[in-house]
Amino acid sequence: MRYQRLRDLREDHDYTQTDVANLLRVAQRTYSHYELGTATISAEYLSILADLYQTSVDYLIGRTDVTAPYPKPARRR
Repeated sequence: MRYQRLRDLREDHDYTQTDVANLLRVAQRTYSHYELGTATISAEYLSILADLYQTSVDYLIGRTDVTAPYPKPARRR
C-alpha cells in the first residue's frame, strides 16, 4: 500500500522527509520507504502522524476521506 496522503500532508505542512523522520526517530530513508509503501509503518507511528496532521489514522491509510480527527475519549477520574 502506498501512503500518498502521508506525502501530501507532509508537503502541505511544509515539512521535509527529514523533519518527519526526526519526529519519529527513524532515518530519512526509512521514512521515504513508508511514503512509498515499501516498508510497513507501525500503528504507533501512524498515530503520531495523525496527531501531527490533526487527522485520523483511517484518513492516513485511505479508509476514509474525512480529514477531521475522531474526538478524543474523555478522561475518567
